[in-house]
Amino acid sequence: MDELDSDILGLLRADARISYRDLGARVGLSSNAAADRVRRLIRTGVIRGFTTLVDPAADSRPGLTVFIDVTLRPETDSDTFETTVLRLPGVTEAVHVTGAHDYLLRARAADAAALDHLLRRLKHEAGVAHSSTRLALRIASR
Repeated sequence: MDELDSDILGLLRADARISYRDLGARVGLSSNAAADRVRRLIRTGVIRGFTTLVDPAADSRPGLTVFIDVTLRPETDSDTFETTVLRLPGVTEAVHVTGAHDYLLRARAADAAALDHLLRRLKHEAGVAHSSTRLALRIASR
């Protein structure tokens, strides 16, 4: 990966839907050369995928957005945990973090009962020893 690839990645982070023509023009390449670079970044695993970011304020579904700090049991494998937890309904992110906990999860739950069910499944199915849950009161994003 060179400086040009880094520039391309920066532009794609800002707007993954940028056309190859516009991407190439911004970094001094033809649209075909820009497309070739992006395809190579995908093929080599530098770009793992594209996603859609949704403004949480636009989500009209009722419910709770929660952040769950998780400490795993010593015998729990982190790869297995990630695979398991991302299959649970409502879990949208699992971030491996430093500090007092092993992971920070972001999840949605319809209500307190659904949150309780999720927390029980985390402990029963995903190898969680301890968890601490915080409710999002307001989410500001750009």
